[in-house]
Amino acid sequence: MVRVRTWRRVLGWVLLSALPVLLSCSSLQRGGEAWWQARRDPSGQALDPRTTPEAIVQVYAARTVGWRGVLAVHTWIAIKGTDAEAWTRYEVIGWGVDHGLPAVRVNSTGPDNYWFGSRPELLVDARGAAVEPLVARIESAVAAYPYPHSYRTWPGPNSNTFTAFVGRQVPELRLDLPPTAIGKDYLPGGALAAPTPAGRGIQVSLLGVAGLMAGWDEGVELNLLGLSFGLDVKGPALKLPVVGRVGPR
Repeated sequence: MVRVRTWRRVLGWVLLSALPVLLSCSSLQRGGEAWWQARRDPSGQALDPRTTPEAIVQVYAARTVGWRGVLAVHTWIAIKGTDAEAWTRYEVIGWGVDHGLPAVRVNSTGPDNYWFGSRPELLVDARGAAVEPLVARIESAVAAYPYPHSYRTWPGPNSNTFTAFVGRQVPELRLDLPPTAIGKDYLPGGALAAPTPAGRGIQVSLLGVAGLMAGWDEGVELNLLGLSFGLDVKGPALKLPVVGRVGPR
């Protein structure tokens, strides 16, 4: 009986915490604004390449469009080589794939732009001379992504599958994807085990439907039907579905 009451309290707390997200995701409909009219301007987190000669790698996450934004984020990678005059943004987008468009898109918008009304969170911000070799390796990882023409919202492959794949190929990024990055647990080729995206841990996964992750950067995460529950001991913080990370980064 005590355990039942405890779980009820935890569930109630999660639902209460998710209320602001639910309201924000429905605000566009209440305001009469269609999703394609939502803001997509720069968020001011990416430096001007014309005045910043150093190499930079950034990874972003933003709530997805519509009702899916209640549960999940969309992630992407932006790179700028030394003395490059422009950013290059890589991501996987599902729209149009059924009609022959590639899943991997390049420069669909600016490196740090709002994602249809959602301000992106900066997950990785690496810069300097040591980053220059990583830029080339990221480009090689993008080219090696095994699902360039496939997209599936759940369990994957999707945008988070792509970002996690690149992270595993370039573990120096120490990419710790949020628990709301549904699809990050979908391992290419149906593999049962792989390094974590941050490279300092291991994860096992059953086609992205269920799995377990343990790593220095990620802590411990349990994935069940795309919903992640975990504990970050490095932070420390809780990791929950819908609300994401609860605690300091």
